[in-house]
Amino acid sequence: MRSEGCHLKASLLDYLLILVTAVVLQGLGTVAVAVPRSKCYALDNSSRIVDFSSWIGLPFEYEDKDSDLVVRFCKDVERRSQMGYVDFGRFDGFNGFVAGSGHVDFVQGFYNGDLLKCEDSYDKRGRTAQVNIICGNCSNGQCKGGFGCICRVTYESSCRAFVELAIPCEKPGPRVFKGFTVGFNPRSSEIVYNGMTQIGFEMSHHEFSFRTEQINVALYISAIASVSTLVRKPSFKVSPEKGLNVKLLGSGATGSPPTTLSPTVLIVDWRCEKAHSMPFEVNITIPIEGYEPVQFFLTKMCEYRQDQGGDSARGWATFGVISCIFIVASTLFCCGGFIYKKRVERVHGIDALPGMTILSACLETVSGAGQSYSRAEDLNGGFTNEASWEHHPAAAQGTRTTSERKYGSI
Repeated sequence: MRSEGCHLKASLLDYLLILVTAVVLQGLGTVAVAVPRSKCYALDNSSRIVDFSSWIGLPFEYEDKDSDLVVRFCKDVERRSQMGYVDFGRFDGFNGFVAGSGHVDFVQGFYNGDLLKCEDSYDKRGRTAQVNIICGNCSNGQCKGGFGCICRVTYESSCRAFVELAIPCEKPGPRVFKGFTVGFNPRSSEIVYNGMTQIGFEMSHHEFSFRTEQINVALYISAIASVSTLVRKPSFKVSPEKGLNVKLLGSGATGSPPTTLSPTVLIVDWRCEKAHSMPFEVNITIPIEGYEPVQFFLTKMCEYRQDQGGDSARGWATFGVISCIFIVASTLFCCGGFIYKKRVERVHGIDALPGMTILSACLETVSGAGQSYSRAEDLNGGFTNEASWEHHPAAAQGTRTTSERKYGSI
């Protein structure tokens, strides 16, 4: 009884702390539907968060003829007897706490219990248990008031137990947009998973800051196709307000409906206008019609000032346009000149290309083809006549005069 009273006081203190924190954050305008710190939470049938983190480990005991069954909330299920303890599974934090149906509000799954004589159990998970949670009292009238109790226990077999637990449930929290994710890759959800902002992005964390040289960040947004039209255009706030220039680009910035098969891309383009010792905080809000808005924080360090880069990009675009115009005009000129020379001037082959005449003249000038030269036989004849001068000078002189001929330039 004393332990239950102490636990109730601790639960009230936790609730008051959460309430005060929510009020303060709401006054600051930075409320985000963040994932709870523990896995002991569930989404009810209206998609509202019900956090049972303060209930973790709380024992509920059910006395039977030969043995007692103990449920430790969000931890494990055990059957205790004179022969010892038999483990009926431990709490599965991944999809192990879901909404129920009918008179059952929530369902907890416990798996991987003792394997003895249960080796052939489904997926070799040993003994398992399912705890059906009722918010209120038992249907048979037990456990009226107080901190809750186990209404009944049934065994499907020696390897499977069903427990009905009645407790005063926690007050539901904000409504969550189920299936909504935000991540750094099309199939990831580092920032938002199942409509809840993940730890590290629910508020400003310096250890999650981006470096100065990263001038943009691409975020991939996905949602269930049947409700994707509820997603609206995102907005942002920067703190401090001056010093960081932020723009939202891409299909996600226009409020386009994202789906699982075709996620939208939200590009956060941010450039430092001045250096700052502390990271800049960017609070991005994505409104969802009928649900709480999705909010998350991104932080960036600004160790130096960054140029906007708009003028250089514009200059490269102008250069590209001019280059395309020049290439097209040159192609049309060459084709037109070729057709004209071939049909009008009756020039064929490579000579029909425009500019080939000028190119040929330039090549001849560079190669020195315009200089005069002597015939090869005249040179040989000169040497022969020189040898005959010693014996017949008169004849040699006449031979040299008649055989000396020159050719002009081409």
